[in-house]
Order: sequence, then structure tokens, then C-alpha cells
Amino acid sequence: MNKSSLALLLTLVLIFLASQSIVIVRDTEKAILLKLGAFERTIEPGLTFKIPFIDDVMKFEARLRTLDTQPDRVLSKESKPLFVDSFVKYKIVDAETFYTSTNGGQDRVAEDTLQRRVRDKLRNEFGKRTLQDVVSGDRDGLMLALRNSLGEDSGELGVEIVDFRVKRIDFEREIRSSVFERMKTERNRIAEELRAEGRELAEEIRANADKDRTIILAEATREAEKIRGQGDAIAAGTYAEAFNKDPEFYDFTRSLKAYKSTFNDQGDILLIDPDSDYFKYLNKSEQQ
Repeated sequence: MNKSSLALLLTLVLIFLASQSIVIVRDTEKAILLKLGAFERTIEPGLTFKIPFIDDVMKFEARLRTLDTQPDRVLSKESKPLFVDSFVKYKIVDAETFYTSTNGGQDRVAEDTLQRRVRDKLRNEFGKRTLQDVVSGDRDGLMLALRNSLGEDSGELGVEIVDFRVKRIDFEREIRSSVFERMKTERNRIAEELRAEGRELAEEIRANADKDRTIILAEATREAEKIRGQGDAIAAGTYAEAFNKDPEFYDFTRSLKAYKSTFNDQGDILLIDPDSDYFKYLNKSEQQ
């Protein structure tokens, strides 16, 4: 073997050893280092090194996972059978615990364990509640209680329960009609409460509108009377000024207005002495 071939072989060996020694852990992964099959340490995200053929690295998906559980038959507080379909959102937070509790990090073992615990928690929580509570009670409170209850011992698997939801609750045929009737009654009660609140709010709005209308009309009347008074004062002042300038002409114009208003229609009849002051200016015009 010549030197060039030996150098190429040595280069290939070094490249292979380097590839077996360098490990890259992503931010979305959890990883542990095993030395001869035994747990050695947890590996943080980034670049790390291991001894080839002695150390081994196991990686686990650290992002959110979904476990869609099988529908399970549970009993309510009155021993009424229910079929509950649910799902769990979880993620691995402790790679060492997950590895040791699932026979070497087997996802199937972890999901089977979670399935069993979900069934137990469902039976326990639904067994505390009546059918009425399940149908029209606090659903969010039920979900929270189930999530907290399941999360109490999830640390034994090295996982964190992020969310727990009941997708569907089915009832057996013999109780379905009674359940629907309860649901109808409950919805009618809520609807009547909403209608009552609406009527109360409508009465309040009408009362406020009537109050505002009364206030606006009163203010408008007051402002109109004020303006009318100011106009009358200006008119009286104008009349007084005109009278002072030429009392005879002022008296004449007032008489003309009186004639016009008196003989407004052709059928009007007025019985009065022709020599009275009422016809003073008419008599003067005839004399002229």
C-alpha cells in the first residue's frame, strides 16, 4: 500500500471517528448520554462530544405531543353509564426519567401508561359528578380538575400535561331522552334569564331616554322663553323709540294695523260711532 492510499484510508477513518464523536442536539429535542448502556448525563441543546463505541446518545422529541385516547365507559354519581372520548396534550420535560420509566424511552410504553391513567382519572372525576353536572355544569372546571389530577403523577413519566380535553360525551339509549330533556330545560332557563335581563335593560334605556327627552324639552322651552322675552324687549324698545321720534306717525301706523285686523273678512260688521277716535284718520282723509 503506497503512502497516498494510506493517507486516504487514515483520512476516512478520522472522518468516521469524528462523525461518531460529534453530536448535535436541536432546541426541539431532549437528549441523554449513555455510557455502556447506563445513564451518564443529560445533554443540553447544542454541540457535544461522545466517545465512539462506548457512549451512545438518545434523543427524544420535546415538542408538544397529542395522545388521542380510546372512548371509555364511565359511571356518573347516580351510576348512569357514559361514553367519554378525550385527548391529552403533553411534552417530555425530563429525558432521564422518561428513559428509565418507559423501558428505554419507548413512546408506546409512555402512551399506554398515560391511557391507563386517563381512564382512572375519568372514572374518578365523573364518579364525583351527577348527570346534571356533566350536562350543564362547569365544563371548564371539569377539564381543569382532570388536567390537574392527571398532572399530579405525570412527573413519574418525565412528562408535563399541558392540556386535557373531553371531545365528546355520549349517553346510552335509555337515558338519552331524559338527558336531552334536561338540556332543553336548562337552555330554556338560561334563555328566560337572558330575556329578563334584556327586558330590564330595555326599560332602563327607555327610562333614560324619557328623562333625557324631558330635560331637553325643558331646556329648549326655557331657551325659547328667554329668546322670546329678549325679542319682546327689543320690539318694545323699537316701538318706544319710534313713538318718541314721531308720535303722530306712530299713532297712524297703529291705526292702519287696527283697521286691517278688524276688517280682515268681507263679511265682518262693526257697530261703532262714526265720530269716535277709531275713525280719526279715515275722517281726516275724507276731509282732505
